[in-house]
Amino acid sequence: MSRSTPAESQIRASTLWRQIEPPHGLAALKLGELWRYRELVYFLTWRDILVRYKQAVLGVLWAVLQPVLTMIVFSVIFGRLIGVKTGDIPYPLFSFAALLPWQLFAGAMQRSGTSLVASASLITKVYFPRLVIPLSSVLGGLVDFCISFVVLMALMAYYHTAPTWNALWIPAFVLLTLATSLAVGLWLSALNVLYRDVQYIIPFLVQLWMYLSPVVYPVTYINGPWRYVYALNPMVGVIQGFRWALLGGTPPDKMVAVSVVVVLALLVSGLYYFKRMERVFADVV
Repeated sequence: MSRSTPAESQIRASTLWRQIEPPHGLAALKLGELWRYRELVYFLTWRDILVRYKQAVLGVLWAVLQPVLTMIVFSVIFGRLIGVKTGDIPYPLFSFAALLPWQLFAGAMQRSGTSLVASASLITKVYFPRLVIPLSSVLGGLVDFCISFVVLMALMAYYHTAPTWNALWIPAFVLLTLATSLAVGLWLSALNVLYRDVQYIIPFLVQLWMYLSPVVYPVTYINGPWRYVYALNPMVGVIQGFRWALLGGTPPDKMVAVSVVVVLALLVSGLYYFKRMERVFADVV
């Protein structure tokens, strides 16, 4: 009987034993699963849209009424009574251009923040990447945004304001809005599974956040070094960039860069925290 060489023994041992270690870094997030479950993302996104308008008398008209009525109230209070200065831009157009990304963010954040608890029956029955649930809640807001965007185009035509080539940046700022919504929604949804008080905090957080963002006033009201502290609010860069892309004026400055960095930090940390808590969702929810 021939005796095997050391090299053959090493090869034979490698076929019998395999050391399994937990993934580290980006591999631990398993983001590739989202692509494999892309049909589920589409299905849950479409379900969210249908449920939102099911048995609603006005249907998708709510996507128009909400920003329009809000714009009218802001125009009367802040445009006429308080007299917020917006330069050459009419205040209704000024506020509506900010309400579009803001309502996309606010609606997506609220839906994603409570999405895991709302989908408890699905989570406890079958395996799929739990990240699909808050992601589909965020994407569902794009339908309302597109409908409201048509109204904004009509409003710009009424005020004889034509879009410039800067409008090519709009998809980038929409993507930044969705990333901000997902980043905050990941934290809120994971925390809401453990602490149900979060679902009561979210509406108050949205209301407070709006007045901390340049929705009803221009970002130029904040001067000096406080501008960069103010830009730690990621919606500052989003709204400033969105207004510039549509209405022109002063191009975005370093405040947008600060907001982008904050969004990336929130998104990466939110993904890691979400994946860390994912294993207990089915037991706690």
